[in-house]
Amino acid sequence: MENMHSAMDSLVHGSNTLFLLLGAILVLAMHAGFAFLEVGTVRHKNQVNALSKILSDFAVSALVYFFVGYWIAYGVSFLQPAAQLASDHGYGLVKCFFLITFAAAIPAIISGGIAERARFAPQLCATALIVALVYPFFEGIVWNGNLGIQAWLQARFGAPFHDFAGSVVVHAMGGWLALAAVLLLGARRGRYRDGRLVAFAPSSIPFLALGSWILIIGWFGFNVMSAQSLQGISGLVAINSLMAMVGGTLAALWAGRNDPGFLHNGPLAGLVAICAGSDLMHPLGALATGLVAGVLFVWCFTAAQNRWKIDDVLGVWPLHGLCGVWGGIACGIFGQASLGGLGGVSLVSQLLGSLAGVLVALLGGFAVYGLIKAVHGLRLSHEEEFQGADLSLHRIGATSQD
Repeated sequence: MENMHSAMDSLVHGSNTLFLLLGAILVLAMHAGFAFLEVGTVRHKNQVNALSKILSDFAVSALVYFFVGYWIAYGVSFLQPAAQLASDHGYGLVKCFFLITFAAAIPAIISGGIAERARFAPQLCATALIVALVYPFFEGIVWNGNLGIQAWLQARFGAPFHDFAGSVVVHAMGGWLALAAVLLLGARRGRYRDGRLVAFAPSSIPFLALGSWILIIGWFGFNVMSAQSLQGISGLVAINSLMAMVGGTLAALWAGRNDPGFLHNGPLAGLVAICAGSDLMHPLGALATGLVAGVLFVWCFTAAQNRWKIDDVLGVWPLHGLCGVWGGIACGIFGQASLGGLGGVSLVSQLLGSLAGVLVALLGGFAVYGLIKAVHGLRLSHEEEFQGADLSLHRIGATSQD
């Protein structure tokens, strides 16, 4: 009997480790999506820089999160003998790998907002500070119960803040951090003339679409495998993610009047919004969440660029920041049993948790980028920006005419 129990435990731990590893690989692949979405959206002279930023940011993120960020969020250190780390088939290590891919999404999101005028080394410094300190601080509060805030929400409002796969913890944090960076950087030169917006056309719609599709596919690992075990897997998460993606696509197609940039960001808006409540909502609630997110993205992107003069190149603040907050709130609405959800969620807790994420992101963003701007500078020179980040920073263009 002991041998049988041992074999069963080994099978369970091995299966869970493999399950989470597959999720980590899918989310890792999403970073290629972030890269190509940016490559296709920026002008041709900044394509190499986009690719270089995403990969470099991921490497820095993995390093600082493994040694510092994960310890801040979960109180776990990996400075132990390998024999201890490998216990339970190394499930603890794979969990860290999975969450590293989430943490690295923060600078990947920011990268799209500050594209075409940000210096390379200062952004890597910002990545290190954000992923080591700012992001895990809020992550630990929500997903590990740090500081007792979740317990207080549970006692006061009947349920803690619920964010199953990171609408607020990951996406809203990334979007509002990006807003701080974009405001401190200022608009690209020539973007506004005489108070009017000057169109900078995307360099490659095919690359933009490729990035969108890679993100869409990887997102099912991001959401479904946030269960972190085979026992917790739910087809409800998968179908809700699909419905929100479809809703976001159709809403952006309609609100964006067939614009391919809006069309290919619409599904991402829906997927950002569904992360929080994908494990609670009825599929009709998920569809409604995606529809609202698609329209919200198109309207806010247009308003930010035209009315508010916020030069957010990929629209990461409306896409991740605002749609992420909407996702946190939508979880409190459509997660209710009275609207077909599974219940166990409080709208007040969702509002407070979402606002807390915005506050931490803005304070952290202005602190990190403000410090780096004061000490080292954030922006390329006028000449470097005119020449393009590819030749100015990397000494090579995206394509050769030879």
